[in-house]
Amino acid sequence: MHQTTSKNWLTTPDGVKRGYIQAEKLKELWFHTGTDCNLGCSFCFEDAKPGDRRIELLTFAEAKQYIDEAVEIGVERFSFTGGEPFVNQEFVKILSYALEHRPCMVLTNGTGPIRTNFEEVLQLKDKPNKLKFRISLDHPDEKEHDAGRGKGSFAYAIETLTLLHKNGFSVSVARYGRQSEDKKAVEEKFRQLFIKAELPEKTPLIVFYNLFKANKSVDVPQITENCMTTYKNEKSRSEFMCAYSRMIVKKNGQTGVYACTLVDDDDQYNLSKTLKESIDVKIMLGHHRCFSCFSAGTSCSEG
Repeated sequence: MHQTTSKNWLTTPDGVKRGYIQAEKLKELWFHTGTDCNLGCSFCFEDAKPGDRRIELLTFAEAKQYIDEAVEIGVERFSFTGGEPFVNQEFVKILSYALEHRPCMVLTNGTGPIRTNFEEVLQLKDKPNKLKFRISLDHPDEKEHDAGRGKGSFAYAIETLTLLHKNGFSVSVARYGRQSEDKKAVEEKFRQLFIKAELPEKTPLIVFYNLFKANKSVDVPQITENCMTTYKNEKSRSEFMCAYSRMIVKKNGQTGVYACTLVDDDDQYNLSKTLKESIDVKIMLGHHRCFSCFSAGTSCSEG
């Protein structure tokens, strides 16, 4: 079971009891395929880049162990993130196995690696469960997107979105948000972009505001037990990712079950070796990204 020696796990620096989430059931299991990526975007909150090993490449054998356990305890869906999942040479095999059991979603930048594997991706349509792709498209403006990801990456991602949609896969888009933006105006630009690309006008848009980079110390308000009862109710607490999901992460040659997709840079959130044990652990909301969930409803999930 989870143990931590940090004095700040249960209480804030002021000695006040931290707010927490107690999960009841595992609905979604995420896999971090590794921080290796074909791109090296300066703003990446995972700090992923070519050859990076902060989080190591997950093997098929390691993933299979958790897929089997998750199915046994009634998981509803699997999701995969990186880095860029298709950089991992065992990823298609992992995904193929997962699709034998549950619906899956893959987060990808939609550039070279997925296209290199596209014939294998198309074969996954015949699996018993559906496969969805979420592609990163930071801005509806090509120049602004390419400024962060490299010239031509916008057109590449749009082309991949269109190919996936035309071949029968569900698609969605992840974008960066700015606190000062006119959200409706930005989303309207995306809708027009989707229409031009022959995508569904209502293609889901998932917005991520500044989550700050991995291993970064950020000064944010502390979330106490009182915060979780005064400003949240039973329903809103159940919408925190750690209330229904976990993520498998590999570091130093060992896999662990982390509380959610946003806290893999803090080993206090490495809850256990097994999924069953991880559900019993109270998730203390002490990571700076926990405040993003608390204040903005940030979530990587779509289910």
